Amino acid sequence: MTQSTRYPKLFTPLDLGFTTLKNRVLMGSMHTGLEETENGFERLAAYYAERARGGVGMIITGGIPPNFEAMGGGAKLSTPEEAAEHRIVTEAVHAADPGVKFVMQILHSGPMARTPLCVGPSTVKSRVSPFTPNALDEDGIEKQLSDFANCAAMAKLAGYDGVEIIGSAGYLLSTFLVERTNQRDDQWGGSWENRKRFPLEVVRRVRAAVGDDFIVIFRIAAMDMLQDGLAWEEVVDLAKGVEAAGATIISTHFCWHEAQVPTIATMVPRAAFTSVTGRLRKEVSVPVITSNRINMPDVAEAVLARGDGDLISMARPMLADPYLVQKALEGREDEINTCIACNQACLDHTFSGQVSSCLVNPRACNETLLDEAVTPQPQRVAVVGAGPAGLAYAVEAAKRGHKVALYDAAGEIGGQFNLAKRIPGKEEFTETLRYFRRMIELHSIDLHLDTRVDASLLKRGVYDRIVVATGIEPRKPDLEGVDHPKAVSYIDVIMGRKDVGQRVAIMGAGGIGFDVAELITHVGTSAAMDVDVFAKEWGIDFTNHPRGGVTGVTPEVATSGREVTLMQRKTDPVGRGLGKTTGWTHKLTLQRRGVRMINGVEYLRIDDEGLHARVNGEPRLFEVDTVIICAGQLPKRDLYDQLVSEGMQAELIGGAFEATELDAKRAINQAVRLAVQVG
Repeated sequence: MTQSTRYPKLFTPLDLGFTTLKNRVLMGSMHTGLEETENGFERLAAYYAERARGGVGMIITGGIPPNFEAMGGGAKLSTPEEAAEHRIVTEAVHAADPGVKFVMQILHSGPMARTPLCVGPSTVKSRVSPFTPNALDEDGIEKQLSDFANCAAMAKLAGYDGVEIIGSAGYLLSTFLVERTNQRDDQWGGSWENRKRFPLEVVRRVRAAVGDDFIVIFRIAAMDMLQDGLAWEEVVDLAKGVEAAGATIISTHFCWHEAQVPTIATMVPRAAFTSVTGRLRKEVSVPVITSNRINMPDVAEAVLARGDGDLISMARPMLADPYLVQKALEGREDEINTCIACNQACLDHTFSGQVSSCLVNPRACNETLLDEAVTPQPQRVAVVGAGPAGLAYAVEAAKRGHKVALYDAAGEIGGQFNLAKRIPGKEEFTETLRYFRRMIELHSIDLHLDTRVDASLLKRGVYDRIVVATGIEPRKPDLEGVDHPKAVSYIDVIMGRKDVGQRVAIMGAGGIGFDVAELITHVGTSAAMDVDVFAKEWGIDFTNHPRGGVTGVTPEVATSGREVTLMQRKTDPVGRGLGKTTGWTHKLTLQRRGVRMINGVEYLRIDDEGLHARVNGEPRLFEVDTVIICAGQLPKRDLYDQLVSEGMQAELIGGAFEATELDAKRAINQAVRLAVQVG
């Protein structure tokens, strides 16, 4: 490879004294869940090796606990036998690229460990954990310190080039730092000098255990988004102390799992927090990593050019495209499969105990499984429907050498993604459509837009395989007055084809209902596109940096002024079915805009008065101007039924296969898995 002139800072090596990073891009830590699966280390080896081949300068693994009480998920590392399993992964990574630095994150979950053995400085229960931690006594503290050092030594034995110690996010080290979770009155608590003692001692012990020629990274909560969190002066003092204790690099983090500020969701602007890293960088001498919502090379280059960091961490973007760095170096940015920060297959899986993957790249963490597919014999394949499922199938099949024709009745590709991209906060979906357009060109897929397909057309094409990805159609409920002028479809609202009144009822509180509510209550610039708007909406003070970085005042969210009621039939709390790591942000945003959320609703009729219903058995009239119907979807199978009736074989995928709730993750995953089997 030759140096890219477009990204001179991104591709400048970084000299660490005893070793050199070949560029300024690293794959940040993300737990995959593979450590607990059958053949997990072999699957991890394939996963990380592919990212090494993709051009990154450094890879940091998902968190590995140093002992049983630290286990919040993941295989611990405390014995030579466990180190031998890790060597399967380290050898694969170094064989893929001897120049990449492979670093293991030591994660002690502290009060958030999923075990009754969990420990903390005090018996302060985390809001996101079912267990109350056991307060560490002096012997317990000494054990934890020794276990950190031992884990680092085992990591070196396993062939890693370094370790990262995570001291943020509400995990063990950060709970020592913050007064609300450290209520001790001994040498490990009380004053700031005492509260910082434990994490600094961890760094000292780790450095002593691994020697001088080993990378030690400390991940610091540069802005923890927590009321009464760390003050800026404490962050700076801790960073200086960490440097003096032997850290090679400091990595900035902007998270506490209990904080009610989104930091990695798609509604967060790109590179929103890097200015904080830039401030801290001026206070220390070691290199500093910045992160969060940096998903394209031009964004990373701009961050480095501003002086907001020495290294750029991209975790989820490397799930989406393991070859992101190589593509940037070779001027192929339009081929990057961009992370859209949806969290649906990565973090949502992590926090629900599933193996992680990626919505836009289901191959992530499944490399060995999909590579075992049959060797293809070139076939002529027709894919009808250019929504997410059809696009994913067509591209995967074409990559494997098949001749693919892709049809859609619309004038553009994308299907339901063309609705999603119109929702404020979901602008990133345009990147996925850009990627698929480029893949269609690159792999010579024969695209036919504005084309309605029937059996006769497919017969003339003499295709070996026909795939029906015709998507969904909105379900029209059997409701008196459903054709009343007040009643409109969610598609017509999102596409701007129907006017929406001042008083609105939304029938259906799934993901689509929330998106519609976001759209019709939003006003002004999308927070995802403007850091200042985002900071105002979530109460972040980047200028004065109060404790935790948050003002403590309930943010005032600009709203359209509409009176909106979001309804659902189920008696479950509204929003329960939304994404585990992002659903709360959507719900909180709408609540701040005054959207009412009602469950247990039985819809009766729509008429001139509005929407008649029963709520928990009690009659109720909602005097509204508009009723937006988000009452689910039905598979659109007309073509499939026609093909079957004429004796033609076809496969159903995506919404045409199952349309209970629009689910791009499921649709794309299904499409890719079926496409690799074509042969």
